Amino acid sequence: MEFEITSDTRNELLGRRELRFTLTYDGATPSRKEIRGKLCALNNINENLVVLDSLRTGYGRMQLNGFMRIYDTEEGRQRTERSYLMERGMPKKEEEEA
Repeated sequence: MEFEITSDTRNELLGRRELRFTLTYDGATPSRKEIRGKLCALNNINENLVVLDSLRTGYGRMQLNGFMRIYDTEEGRQRTERSYLMERGMPKKEEEEA
């Protein structure tokens, strides 16, 4: 997997960085969890502060375009982000039988 950051802007009002990137890969399309983990490792960021918004692929291409937001605090992320976006790419909780 090769990442290329195409846009890196700072949104001071919401206390976050907004990254647009292009990912080139071989084989199957990587999962959201893999992409998020790799981007966090490359930028030395805590995964709890990151929301991976959109991933767009083209038919027959081994390349995708994505949009990611990196928050300064977890409180800012909780206050701003929609709940379904925060849950995407997270491991599913096992339901306990009562």
